[in-house]
Amino acid sequence: MSQTVDRALSILPLLAQGPADLGQVADRLGVHKSTALRLLRTLHEHGLVYRQQDQRYRLGARLFALAQEAVENLDVREIAHPHLVELNEQCGHTVHLAVYEENEVLYIDKVESRYPVRMYSRIGKPVAITVAAVAKLLLADLSETERRAIADKLDYPMYTPRSTPGAAAFLKELAAVREQGWATDLGGHEESINCVGAPIRGADGRVVAAMSVSAPNVVVTAEELLTLLPLVRRTADTISREYSGSNRPKKV
Repeated sequence: MSQTVDRALSILPLLAQGPADLGQVADRLGVHKSTALRLLRTLHEHGLVYRQQDQRYRLGARLFALAQEAVENLDVREIAHPHLVELNEQCGHTVHLAVYEENEVLYIDKVESRYPVRMYSRIGKPVAITVAAVAKLLLADLSETERRAIADKLDYPMYTPRSTPGAAAFLKELAAVREQGWATDLGGHEESINCVGAPIRGADGRVVAAMSVSAPNVVVTAEELLTLLPLVRRTADTISREYSGSNRPKKV
């Protein structure tokens, strides 16, 4: 039975490349046409493949509906949380998870530092969008047109001397973040707080969330925090693979 299931599932990636006739399916699976036909008929009955008028088969509408339903019901916070906890246990610092919704970047999860000095941040609270590492990661993934439109509408409060001073500087930093695949906030919101973050991506490669590690400089220097970047990126990649359903490892 497992061989039958394996053969049936092998048909789907074949048809994802384009319509194929019975002979092509049989050749790819290495089976007789009668076996291939039986498998195709079963998939057709479940709406996973569709037989065209030219007798070729393509992926069925039911498959796309299932995929869309699965994506809509994915909860990135639920998937990410155990990995955020593990990262927190490894480094001891505050770990955040954020998403971009309705022109705001919001924290949707937080694991507190083990140290007495705590971060003043709350789940559901918007972040300082022009300086926060997670905001830079989420906005950097948008198209250039979208980035420019957002940058032109933002205010640029100078929380500290290291805050982003204006739209031109913000766009330049977003371009750098987009290129390098990670972001920092080194005293841009609070002079005593540093942060390093990495993106979480969906199956299509787009950024669906961003995570970060933050710590006050009385606990760890900015240079010491930056040494955690490989660990932060590995954690983000692990969450991305689990969220997107991919088991392929990603180099850091």
